[in-house]
Amino acid sequence: MTIHDFIKKRKHLIWWVKDYDSLDPEFIVEATLNYGDWNDVQALIKIMGVKKVAKIFRAKSKPSKIGRQNYDIKTKHYFTLYFNKYA
Repeated sequence: MTIHDFIKKRKHLIWWVKDYDSLDPEFIVEATLNYGDWNDVQALIKIMGVKKVAKIFRAKSKPSKIGRQNYDIKTKHYFTLYFNKYA
């Protein structure tokens, strides 16, 4: 299963998108961590690997003047702890 197959099966995470094949992995990780349940997160990690998901999360969860960062504060806190322990 690819990352795009994963998100196509979970349209409830990003219901406003029409072209799932053009989504960046960074956006899929963000949507899954913010809006998915634990099974969604585990499926994402199984596809991408915990280190790659953690790398994307860490790069995109820091405030930036040029890039957007839309992680919920509780999500950001939890997954910072989670990835510090497991990645």
